[in-house]
Amino acid sequence: RKRPAPSTGPNPGPQPKRAELPTKPATPQAAPPGSSTGAHAVEAAAQPARSGDVSTKEEVKEEADEVDEDFDAEAAEEEAWRAMREAFGEEACGERPGGKAKAKAKAEAAPKVLGKPATAGQDRSAKPVNVLALTKISKDDLGLLPQPAKPRFKTALVGIYVRDQPYGGADKSSNGHRYDSIPFANGMISAGMSCQLINYVHQEHDTFFEVVKAFDALIVRCNPGQIKADGGSQEKFDDSMRALRKAGMQVWPSPDVMEFMGAKDALCKIANLSIGLEDTLAYYDAGLFADGFKKTMAFQPR
Repeated sequence: RKRPAPSTGPNPGPQPKRAELPTKPATPQAAPPGSSTGAHAVEAAAQPARSGDVSTKEEVKEEADEVDEDFDAEAAEEEAWRAMREAFGEEACGERPGGKAKAKAKAEAAPKVLGKPATAGQDRSAKPVNVLALTKISKDDLGLLPQPAKPRFKTALVGIYVRDQPYGGADKSSNGHRYDSIPFANGMISAGMSCQLINYVHQEHDTFFEVVKAFDALIVRCNPGQIKADGGSQEKFDDSMRALRKAGMQVWPSPDVMEFMGAKDALCKIANLSIGLEDTLAYYDAGLFADGFKKTMAFQPR
């Protein structure tokens, strides 16, 4: 059968393809006797459609679902949708389901390049918040990651250096920071926040609390008793921290938490809560320790 002759009217331009339901395949017609054309037509109609043929959205999706496990399933699905868009047009297919969400999740999961840790003698706590008005006590920020250019939040880790004690206190490393200060700060930086290491010096109390107003949150790492040992007032420090909290700033831990939960028996105080262990005990003399420790050890290994 011959196809109808093309129209001789004005060319209307390319027409958009429409997504249509598949039609029932036509029954092959018999060819005249002695002709091989009809046999070839029947044989072609009997063969299954090739995997490269695209006719419906459902078939394309089925092919994407049957991708071999050795292949990248995400890439196979994207290829299937690309083929479907070519077959049916952008308007008919619309946006790939979950395409934007998957792309966003993939981008967020990508490893972030944080840069090299600070070397000996290198300072990385001078920005993004200007803290030049505060006295720099520590020697360097050895091991601290670079501060983010555009931090999600600006935080600071507040330390105390006891100036008449070796290294500034028994909890300090040779550069003047607590042993856990750099890991704390690097955790914040890895989460997209800045974290500057600063020291509280009681002689510049008012200046200190004026400068820290520019931060979003403070991590207080001052051991109880060290502010007083350096000549300052723990009560004055705590009252100023309470004022910051009242103004809306996050302070971790707050002075009240330190006062009521900062002692070593804090785990005993939460023993009966869902986050505690009922057999957590504190001993305040040798007799209680001997009786209680033997009892718990007899119950099960600790």
